[in-house]
Amino acid sequence: MKRLHTVPAAILAAMLLVCLIAVYATRDSSNRPSVTTTNTANAQVAGVNTQLLETANQMAALAETSEEQNDAREALRIADHELDQAFATALRQAAAYRPPAAGPLRDLAERVNQLKAQVAWDQRRTAQLTKQADPKDADLLNLAKAQLALDQDELEEAQQDLARQGGDPHAALEQARQGHDAIDHETAQALKGAHAAPTGTLIEQARTWLALGSIHNRLLDAEQRAGDHAMALAAQHNQLEKQTHPRDADAEAETIDSLNLLSEQRKTLAELDKRIQDSQELAGVYQSWRSLVQARRQAVLHLLLASLAKILAIFLAAILVIIAIRRLFRLRDRHRLHQGQVIASVTVQLVAVLFVLLVIFGPPNQLSTIIGLTTAGLTVVLRNFIVSFFGWFALIGKNGIRVGDWVEINGVGGEVIEIGVLRTVLLESGNLSDTGHPTGRQVAFSNSFAMDGHYFNFSTAGQWLWDELEVTLPGTGDPYLLAEEIRTLVEHETEGDFAQAAQDWERVTSRYGDRSFSAKPTVNLRPTGSGLKVVVRYITHAPQRYDVKSRLFQVIVNLLHKPAGTEVAPS
Repeated sequence: MKRLHTVPAAILAAMLLVCLIAVYATRDSSNRPSVTTTNTANAQVAGVNTQLLETANQMAALAETSEEQNDAREALRIADHELDQAFATALRQAAAYRPPAAGPLRDLAERVNQLKAQVAWDQRRTAQLTKQADPKDADLLNLAKAQLALDQDELEEAQQDLARQGGDPHAALEQARQGHDAIDHETAQALKGAHAAPTGTLIEQARTWLALGSIHNRLLDAEQRAGDHAMALAAQHNQLEKQTHPRDADAEAETIDSLNLLSEQRKTLAELDKRIQDSQELAGVYQSWRSLVQARRQAVLHLLLASLAKILAIFLAAILVIIAIRRLFRLRDRHRLHQGQVIASVTVQLVAVLFVLLVIFGPPNQLSTIIGLTTAGLTVVLRNFIVSFFGWFALIGKNGIRVGDWVEINGVGGEVIEIGVLRTVLLESGNLSDTGHPTGRQVAFSNSFAMDGHYFNFSTAGQWLWDELEVTLPGTGDPYLLAEEIRTLVEHETEGDFAQAAQDWERVTSRYGDRSFSAKPTVNLRPTGSGLKVVVRYITHAPQRYDVKSRLFQVIVNLLHKPAGTEVAPS
């Protein structure tokens, strides 16, 4: 038994030591390195790759601390600058775009140009009529305004048709710029409301630790995307640089178109250089951000290990206190203090569980509501458990039962061999009408019988009980005389028992008022079909019930078979 309790304590002590070592190893987790960061999401809009900015927007919503938000802002700035360079290149290329010499796109482009010229003429006409402000020209002014609105609608429709068929890349680029400006506004709002997740309880620490692991992986993916983007831009730069031939000073006059083309290529190369630099800086920002998240994750791990150490310390302390309680009670009377030992052990366990729950979940915010709902739920679900537990207090009370008492519970009689917190165990020895014949079986009862039902304790007043025997009288002789002689013999045989029983009962009931008890035997004559029968009731001690009854039968048989005129001597 000693090893049974010391082995768990040793295991918990070893686990606690490991936790404390881990807590010590993570003590410097608050030292955070400084670097730089970024993140992305793929999207191709009008030939411009918005992947870096979209990723930066997504990651900005995950920034919690002030240092992480600074990196998030830097990532957004760099990604936005890289995208601006991409738009600048795309817009310059779109401005140089020329529709094909023939075909539907050429027709749409010419129609757009005609409508632009018409709208410009309508605007000048309207402005001229407005300046004159002649009442006679009012109708002409209204007509000019209506014509202007109609031509503008027609121009807008033609431009949309041209853009939809790929003939106006400049319009598509402008629409993409407006979309990414709206995303920037939403991200700025998200950065204002960011805050660090709570880490006060074990469950919050575990949740935060897992969340930071996910953020770390996403930052690593964003860093790799930024690096891949830089490599792709470098390959594009190298390819374009191969196509760009240096100007030959000895060559004859170059055409204007070739000079314009060379200038365009130089600008594109410069913009690619800036975009490559931005992508590399963005990867560095994501690396810095990832370092911050890793440091914060290590700090949360430190708190998590500390909470686990607290739980192990609570369990270890509870086991040690329970061992001390058992040793303390072992030095005293075992039967008298067994219930006190159980109560103390259960109390220590409940207190330990309460402290563990506080470490895991923390103190409740709405204490009264939580206590009310918890109590109602436990009352419904654990009704039998609660009734049995409080029944145990009733059984160990002043008017309850003790180990060694002879009792009857739910029609089963026997000796009490265990009174547990939830159940009582009897060594069965028959019920009230068949006591004294042990069966050797152990019968366990839920302690709820002490609250919902009733039980008989025959040990509270010496285990006394009333017993009876029946004797059929012979047809000859005086039945009244025989009945009186039987009563006298029974009274003589049980004289010591009924005197002691009367004293025990009066002592038990004296606290409730004066009341006299008579434990003397009684005799009744009852007629039967074959004659008269004598019913004798007498008091006896429960363990000697069958011995007393056998002795009385022997005396009565001797009385009935005695020769006339002789006297039967009591045994």
